[in-house]
Amino acid sequence: MDTNGSSDSKARLFVHATIITVNKEREVILDGALLVRLGRIAAIGKTAELLPKVEVEAGIEVIDCTDKIIIPGLINTHAHLAQSLLRGLAEDLNLHNWLCHAVWPLEANYADEDGYVASMLTIAEMLKTGTTCFLEAMLTHRSGIENVVTAVEETGIRACLGKLVKAVETNADTDMKDARDRDVASMSLSSAFSAHTKYHGTNNDRLHLWFAAGTPRGSPASAHAAIGEAARKHDIGLTMHCVEAPKDLPIYREYYQCSPFQFCRDTSLTGSKSVFAHVVHPDPSTGDFDIMRESNSTVSHNPTSNLKLGSGVSPIPDMVAAGVNVALGTDGAPCNNTYDMFREMHLASILHGGVRQEAATLSAYDVLEFATINGARALGLEREIGSLEIDKKADIVVLAPRGVQSAPWEAAQVATGGLDPVTVVVHGSGVDVDTVLIDGQLLVESGKLVHIDEAVVIAKAKVSIAGIRKRSGISARNHMSLKYS
Repeated sequence: MDTNGSSDSKARLFVHATIITVNKEREVILDGALLVRLGRIAAIGKTAELLPKVEVEAGIEVIDCTDKIIIPGLINTHAHLAQSLLRGLAEDLNLHNWLCHAVWPLEANYADEDGYVASMLTIAEMLKTGTTCFLEAMLTHRSGIENVVTAVEETGIRACLGKLVKAVETNADTDMKDARDRDVASMSLSSAFSAHTKYHGTNNDRLHLWFAAGTPRGSPASAHAAIGEAARKHDIGLTMHCVEAPKDLPIYREYYQCSPFQFCRDTSLTGSKSVFAHVVHPDPSTGDFDIMRESNSTVSHNPTSNLKLGSGVSPIPDMVAAGVNVALGTDGAPCNNTYDMFREMHLASILHGGVRQEAATLSAYDVLEFATINGARALGLEREIGSLEIDKKADIVVLAPRGVQSAPWEAAQVATGGLDPVTVVVHGSGVDVDTVLIDGQLLVESGKLVHIDEAVVIAKAKVSIAGIRKRSGISARNHMSLKYS
């Protein structure tokens, strides 16, 4: 593929598809057609109307999508690219121990091309499971920003890379020790500015550079204000982990004498291009929801990670009711085990009904919006991606629900009360992904990566993690007292 990011010149017309547009009208087009030309959506409508208009044009590939479903590319608003190598190495630990005794020591021992290998592995999984755009939540120094940028360039994915900006004093007054602090000088605000200047808007504007603020756990508020004020002044996106674990809320109260989002507001961290991950333990009694809504900030909901780490369940329905923009994220492999956004949609759509003992707490369509247009809004990209509309970029996923797990899905039966396509999508699986286009570039075809050798990526990942484990001294815990023989 063209690593400079230019759009695929081939025009493609997808016909006889069920198209879930995720537009403002929540329109679902039955027996629909979608034309991609020069990297954008050139037309969308009924097959009977569009097909005759383009049949006379030379060079258009017509693709039959009978019983297939077309959706906007999924947008993962909280993912750690480097952590795919750490899958299964930090099981059954609560967040603070998980960080201090496993993940941070492992991340501190990446070397050479480990960050590139990890990024390729993560992106390969994302593409195969329908993610076309992601927000890297905390790009650490040892991952190597050049490594990650190269992976984005080579794979064709759309990315917002949050480069970690960390205060020297972070965690100094708590019992949390961060092994990555040996590189804290390379995680400065000035280094983040340099990366933004060099990389932001490259690759046909597929790559954006964001700031990732370190989590406030005793560091001076002034250090966080410097990050927030710089981001606001220069219109740079900003992301931060916020009140993820039960122990985080008391830190805001004891160290800063305020609620989590009073802190974020007063340090200029909130804003229309601010994404706060997790938000499991906000303080609505002090107006946290109002601050989020009024500042147009976004919450990235990560239900799998929050449950696996014992952090709790975020009050997402209350935030939605308060008018807060909610998006969706997978977090990283050590606290999720996959980067499959379909699994995340399924869990998000059923979790809150169980907690609240009300089945209709969140609908499948609500959650599909979390994973598409709300994610685009979070990244400041809603005019370009997140829904299937004319002139938007052609970030498109074609699903082929197949096998017993999708039966009795049949597109022809939808209009007469058959299985709803939104239900098929949200409660489906990344295994159903058939085709993925980004900027009109064909990146997945018939469920297979077009430009990435999956076997090579996996082989390199095995070599990298062996080195990381040796240097860090961290191995997978035999947490179930298994006896190996």
